[in-house]
Amino acid sequence: MIKNWFKNIGPGPLVAAAFIGPGTVTVCTLAGVNFGFALLWAMVLSIVATIVLQEMAARLGIISQKGLSEVIRTQISNPLVRTLAVILILSAIVIGNAAYEAGNISGSVLGLENLFGNQMLTFGNFNLNLFSVIIGSMAFILLYIGNYKILEKALISLVILMSLSFLITAIMTKPDLSEVFKGVFIPRFSNDSVLTVMALIGTTVVPYNLFLHAALVKEKWKHESDLQYARKDTIIAVVLGGIVSMCIIVSAAAINSSEVNNASDLAKGLEPLFGSYASVFLSVGLFAAGITSAITAPLAASYVASGCLGWSSNMKSKSFRLVWMFILVLGVVFSSIGFKSIEIIKFAQVANGLLLPVIAGFLLWIMNKSSVLGTYKNSMLQNVFGFIILAIAVFLGVKSILKVFNVV
Repeated sequence: MIKNWFKNIGPGPLVAAAFIGPGTVTVCTLAGVNFGFALLWAMVLSIVATIVLQEMAARLGIISQKGLSEVIRTQISNPLVRTLAVILILSAIVIGNAAYEAGNISGSVLGLENLFGNQMLTFGNFNLNLFSVIIGSMAFILLYIGNYKILEKALISLVILMSLSFLITAIMTKPDLSEVFKGVFIPRFSNDSVLTVMALIGTTVVPYNLFLHAALVKEKWKHESDLQYARKDTIIAVVLGGIVSMCIIVSAAAINSSEVNNASDLAKGLEPLFGSYASVFLSVGLFAAGITSAITAPLAASYVASGCLGWSSNMKSKSFRLVWMFILVLGVVFSSIGFKSIEIIKFAQVANGLLLPVIAGFLLWIMNKSSVLGTYKNSMLQNVFGFIILAIAVFLGVKSILKVFNVV
């Protein structure tokens, strides 16, 4: 079965690579430091929600042979609603990913700096971080090649590296397994932990992954009979991604300190307790988490822009390349000079807060249309799960928007 899965491995690991970025690593670190194993159940809930939505996106991509943004453009008949939907999607995914790309690259740089120290390139009065340039160049080469199979293999290798790094770090902390299982199966939360629970779900159920998955499955699979492979691929990859996130929570729970605010602090905090190897493994994991998200975020933005604007979704087309180049270059420059445009990031957070419930709702609507999916439309059980997740998405979206405006 494992041999078969490797043969039919698809975009699933890329989806896992996309949701485990520096933001996820930071949120999981804070969950572990502040609440120990108590919020592991929230990760389980996030994994289930992600599997349900990603399976729908994959099914839509294989049966319709179209990306999600393309389906939105063709299925919404009202011109005003269609225009508003396209503006919201472009704002959240393209501008949002441009805003977050600096964070993806900076996260990867943190991992390398923990291992090799700070390295700068100087051009007159202008300083550039060497690691930002290296990571940006690696992402550029992989995306420019424009070959899905090469990109897939590179990302799967990085995901395996990341998974092993965080798994080994968690094992080195020798957690109390009975407490870990209690955290996984017994939901516990207080008023203090509500925002962290929301953050754990919000960092795992990512809107741009739905667009990325629907676009990538049609590159890999062309026939209805391939649905079985897509489902296995999605479930295995998302569960593995969830386990990686749980390993970060478990690692962070080993530290009795409130001084830990991010993964870099976590690496330093583990060192005196578990030796320099724990710090090394964690830093390698952070590097892999950052670079995989630094590749998938521009890729998703290109697919979204192409589908919304009716451009070619060929990875070698000029318009496709221009979108990811724009996002990648912005990310490298902003991460290198330490520039953080709070207003752009706030705008992206609001747009994403609005987008998740809108896209989850649209996805549910489209997954019930026989004209698009025929006999492959949603079953009653899939709809029940879908509406529960939609309710969570609405709550999350409202919460994230209120947070931006400092209402909560």
